[in-house]
Amino acid sequence: MFRKEAVFQMHFRKNPFGGGFTVASGLESLVQLIESFHFTEDDLKYLSGITGTDGKSIFTGEFLKHLRDLKFSCDVDAIPEGTVVFPNEPLVRITGPIIECQLLETALLNFLNFETLIATKAARLCLAANGQLVIEFGLRRAQGPDGGVTASRAAFVGGCAGTSNVLAGKIYGIPVRGTHAHSWVMAADSEMEAFEKYAEALPNNCVFLVDTYDTLDGVRHAIEVGRSLREKGHKLIGIRLDSGDLAYLSIEARKLLDAAGFEDASILASNDLDENIITSLKSQGARIDVWGVGTRLVTAYDQPALGGVYKLSAIRDAGSTWKHKLKLSEQTIKISTPGIQQVRRFEKNGEYIGDVIYDVSVPQPKNLVAVDPLDFTRRKNMPADANSEELLVPVFRKGKRVYDLPNVFEIQKRTQQQLSRFHPGIKRFMNPHQYPVGLEASLHELKTKLIFEAREGIRKID
Repeated sequence: MFRKEAVFQMHFRKNPFGGGFTVASGLESLVQLIESFHFTEDDLKYLSGITGTDGKSIFTGEFLKHLRDLKFSCDVDAIPEGTVVFPNEPLVRITGPIIECQLLETALLNFLNFETLIATKAARLCLAANGQLVIEFGLRRAQGPDGGVTASRAAFVGGCAGTSNVLAGKIYGIPVRGTHAHSWVMAADSEMEAFEKYAEALPNNCVFLVDTYDTLDGVRHAIEVGRSLREKGHKLIGIRLDSGDLAYLSIEARKLLDAAGFEDASILASNDLDENIITSLKSQGARIDVWGVGTRLVTAYDQPALGGVYKLSAIRDAGSTWKHKLKLSEQTIKISTPGIQQVRRFEKNGEYIGDVIYDVSVPQPKNLVAVDPLDFTRRKNMPADANSEELLVPVFRKGKRVYDLPNVFEIQKRTQQQLSRFHPGIKRFMNPHQYPVGLEASLHELKTKLIFEAREGIRKID
């Protein structure tokens, strides 16, 4: 079997959070894994000690030697991070020896499922903030340190302006932002003393957390210290609200700040925020300028998993013709798509109008027709005069990287550019418009044919 060549593709079945789009993230982690792909002697020693029911090793010495000598040699094509993607589209395509393709499955899904989920959540939060800054505040509630750092990166990809996670700032260059804790205030003899000491220690970073005792009194104390800062050539950056009626308190705090001459001081809010709460607060006239979002971002609170899958779609003996494969299911949505897939995105007048998933091993007609994989009666003819681009790009060829990894700032910019080119209905939180994505007509026909053949084979066995 290890001599066979295969094609595997990763896709997901539904947009997360009941939304109309998804933001791809996690490719950098996959690239780093592939570039360090090998089995150490310690790995092999451990594997040799795994035993079966007879107490003997389940792996032969010959197999372990094969792993020792294994070098990654596959082709990898992927959709760049920061690209807006949709259900059924392959985010990554791996082509090469089947054992190498298979060994990547769990790690690939772990990286892309989680980061894509968090990047999408962050993009939704930034859409709700409508141009105001969103800061990721989630490390203390994240799923362990690895999950925390990864979430900080993905949140920045999705559009967050910074993070409270200093380690993520060190690793990725993400701007770090934060305020003092309630304990800083509680440890002092008074709130006023706490603010004064903080201003003395960090005069160029003064955002005061004002709700430890009485929020509006806290704002008044922040104003007093702000005046002292101003006399010394510094400024009051702002205040932070972390509890209570955020709409009412922000409105009243704004009145106090403006009346005292601090019109440029920002009001930052936190406290279990998400895109729906932000939208609600803005509709209530809240005077919040910056949004600190933690738990509900880094844990993807309302949908903790993307559900992406990695399926075999073609196989062959080395050098022979590809044989297309699919997975059957009683649920139509879980039937996989065969072929060596690519995604072509069409654009007209600066707006994306539809995607077609097609098989690169088959010649394509000039005018492509997209067939909805869940309803063959829904079809879209792509205009002949529309511009188009191929979404999957070469990342590895025969195990060698051919793709330059962008930094997180470039990826974030791509996310913003991508979202700006989709119809606003796709970005709605409630009942979003469904962006047209379909199988190219001949690929849809092939899939249907293979389904019938597979079901007929089952009946013969029965």
